[in-house]
Order: sequence, then C-alpha cells, then structure tokens
Amino acid sequence: MRLLHTSDWHLGRSFHGVGMLEAQRDFVDQLVSVVQARSVDVVLIAGDVYDRALPGLDVVKLLDDALVRITQAGAAVVLTSGNHDSAIRLGFASRLLERGGVHLRTRVEDLDVPVVLPLGSDGRSGDVAIYGIPYLEPRLVAERMGVDNANHFDVTLAAVERIRHDVERRRETGPVHPVVLAHTFASGGITSDSERDLSIGGLGAVPLDLFEDFAYTALGHLHGRQELAPNVRYSGSPLAYSFSEAKHRKGAWLVDVGAEGEIGVEEVLWVPPRALAILRGPLDDLLGSEEHAWAENAYCQITLTDAQRPAQAMERVRTRFPDTLVLAFDPEGAGSQLKTSYSTRLAEAEDDLGVCCGFLEHVRGRGSGDAEEAALKEALEAVRLEEAEL
Repeated sequence: MRLLHTSDWHLGRSFHGVGMLEAQRDFVDQLVSVVQARSVDVVLIAGDVYDRALPGLDVVKLLDDALVRITQAGAAVVLTSGNHDSAIRLGFASRLLERGGVHLRTRVEDLDVPVVLPLGSDGRSGDVAIYGIPYLEPRLVAERMGVDNANHFDVTLAAVERIRHDVERRRETGPVHPVVLAHTFASGGITSDSERDLSIGGLGAVPLDLFEDFAYTALGHLHGRQELAPNVRYSGSPLAYSFSEAKHRKGAWLVDVGAEGEIGVEEVLWVPPRALAILRGPLDDLLGSEEHAWAENAYCQITLTDAQRPAQAMERVRTRFPDTLVLAFDPEGAGSQLKTSYSTRLAEAEDDLGVCCGFLEHVRGRGSGDAEEAALKEALEAVRLEEAEL
C-alpha cells in the first residue's frame, strides 16, 4: 500500500500580505499528478488544512476541488484537524464524505476508530489501520479523555493509549499495521517562524517514544520536512509561509507499507511558485552587484546596512527587486555606538536647527542632507523674522 504523507496546507494563508491561493492551487495540481503517476492509495493530511477557523468561500472551494480530484485519481483521503482549523466545521458531514473516500478524524470520540484498508488481495497480510489524532487543546479535552492534568503530554498519551488498545484488540483476529496521523509538536522537531506556538495550556513538546509502536506516524504542525525517526516524520508545509523557511526543500513523504508491514519511505518534492531571497548589504552594493541577479524575480527580505538610512529606500530597492516584501535596517557599527535617548539628544542640541535635524534622525534613522538643512534654516529664519515683527 502506498501512502502520501502531507500536512499544513494552510489554505487561505498569505505571505507577508501577498495572497497565496494561486500558489496553493498549483500545489494541488502537483499533488494530484503525483497521486496519478505514483499510484498512491491514500493521501494523508495531518492537520492545519485551513489557515483559519473561518475560511473564505474561495478557500473552501479549493479544498472541495482538491478532495474531488484526489479521489477521482483513485486515492482515499484521511484528514485530521490542526490548531488552525475549526475541528467542528472541518468535521461537518464526515459520515457522508466517508462514502466518497474522504475520512475525517476531528473528534476525540473517533481517536480509536481507524480507517481500515486491506493490505494486499490475498488476505494474509492483514490490514493497515489508519488512526487520526487531531490537535488536542488540553484545557478543552482533558476532562472528556479522563486526564487529570491538562497538558499536551497527558492528553496525547491518553490518545495514544486508546489507539494501542484498539490495535491489540484487532490483532486478536489477524495482522494489523497501525499508521497514525498526529498534529502535535514532537520532541526533536525543528521549528520555523510561521507555526503557532502549541505551548499555551501546558507542556508543548511530546516525547518521540510515544509513537514507537506504530508502523508509521505522520506528523503535522512543523513546517520543515524532517525525519525524527525512520517511522516518525514531519512532511512540512507544501509552501513557504515565512522567510525562515527560505532554505526548506518543500515536499512530502511517499510511504510504502510492505506485505509484512515493513516501511519504505521516499521523498517527493514540490516545485515552489517563487524563490525566496534573504539579502543583506549596503543599498548601492545590492543594486549593482551581479551576485544578486538571481533574486530579481524572487520574494525578497532585504536588510540594508548603510551607516545612514538611505532616502526612498524601498522605492530604490524595488527598482531591481520589485517583489521586496520586507525591508529592514541594521547600520554597520550601530551596535558599538553609544546609544542615547531622544530627550538627551534634544538637551544636547546647540540650537533650533539641531533640534529639527535630531528629530528627523530619530524618526527615520538617518540624518538630514544639505538640501534639507537649507530648507530647515530657511523655515526657522522665517519664523524668527515673523516673531520679531510681532
């Protein structure tokens, strides 16, 4: 049996103000192509399908289209809710959707209700039982799960114990190979800037050995694709949702379950819609260096290191890098300079011109030029003459 492990689609999310819906449609196209070309039996989506609890109509339509196309391509879908999703809304019509091959696991009551699929046609290899652990907010589910301490470890442990008991019961009548989807932060995972912290409500990370008894655990939440153990992995998000993910190789895991339950894993890579560039240096160097030519069509995060903040910095940067989304300033040597408060600098100003120039430097991070000083002198002189005539 062949599984495709994905997670964290975050449909409807933007990237620094840029809408990502077209890029997400392109990802769905790539996913459906892989399902067809690689004969995928089941697509796993380990939470954070949407980016918000109340997605827009166009976002809901995109998920609807994706599920229809995946099932038409011959694969079933097993989907859990993440901390960005509304479990109740995402789980609507779950029994009806199951008839069409889309299996939603968003409720505590369904933790030990697997999607059972036969492994092979001879009946001797047993079944693959796919369980879904949605995001479990400890304060909301602890009592319902019989847990005294409302933290991520205890509620996840309780969920895993329910699954283990169900696996043991099913193995009394034949081989069972359990696969688990879990939207959580497992120990050893590497985070990025675009994930929402799960630590509110108790201990954030759960131990990796909670999942050691399962044939494969498909994790969701962290956006970097990574292997925590041969059979415990994060697929990561299909697209970059922060510049901290610029070096990620976005993709998924193709998981083959053999006749004896053995696991083989292969990476699948998604083609990104646009490269991400993180550039740093003086403005003139960035605008003139051929070294940065590759970034001209990328989404850019640029840090200028000029001693003084250049005038019209964003306008000038965008003449070469039109898709600059983040512009920061970190003047070289600024860390070694003695920093004084604005009030102190005002007190030390020698005259009214010094006060005005100090204000300009304070609010925009660079001093005044000759033309600006001349204009300020003229304005101050006009005020002085006006006062003298009163």
